[in-house]
Amino acid sequence: MSGHNKWSTIKRKKGANDAKRGKIFTKIIKEILIAAKEGGGDPDTNSRLRLAIQNAKGANMPKDNIERAIKKAVGSEADTYVATTFEGYGPNGIAIFAECLTDNNNRTVASIRSAFNKHGGKLGTNGSLSSLFERKGVFTIRNEGISADDVELELIDAGAEDFEVDEDTITVTCAKEDFGHVNRKLNELGIEPEDAGLKRIPNTYKRLDLESAKKVMRFIEALEDDDDIQNVYHNLEITDELANELG
Repeated sequence: MSGHNKWSTIKRKKGANDAKRGKIFTKIIKEILIAAKEGGGDPDTNSRLRLAIQNAKGANMPKDNIERAIKKAVGSEADTYVATTFEGYGPNGIAIFAECLTDNNNRTVASIRSAFNKHGGKLGTNGSLSSLFERKGVFTIRNEGISADDVELELIDAGAEDFEVDEDTITVTCAKEDFGHVNRKLNELGIEPEDAGLKRIPNTYKRLDLESAKKVMRFIEALEDDDDIQNVYHNLEITDELANELG
């Protein structure tokens, strides 16, 4: 299992508790708000909103929450969020890429700079990590009631490049350009992913000793707990030993 998938699995398990679930809902609602405000409240004509709703359902967000967020977004008092990114290095030179949606950029900059300083990291300039990560489509599917082999064959025709199967999920990866094709094929197959989107996947991973890796993970989790941060990507190798400690 890749480092990306191991960490996704750990986060999914942690998301079962109420506090983490609330954080997840907050991030999804912000994505719904910005998607609906920019492209309208009809998911049939707004692909970004359609994807946000799909992810909300995958996270078991109540339907009422989704509908309220859409109504708020198309209303006159809708919050305005701006997308921004931050790049830098955490402890032991681990590359960190954070994607944010914020209604107060000064607050976000101060918060992220403080987190980097507190945990021994160093913020870089935008674009400084562009060669270390590649944007790919990633789909997480519940491994229940479906034939993984049959699904793989169908999705390969749609552009899927890689599959990772574990006890609970199937993770499908594709080129950024094929994201829409794979998503449509899943819809045709009647399969609704738990999560789908364009993710930043590291080209190479860096392995650390256990204690150093745990220090990095404390930094990453602190960033992920920030409501302004939607996604945090890193190139730390999640070894089996580290996964057992985190899980």
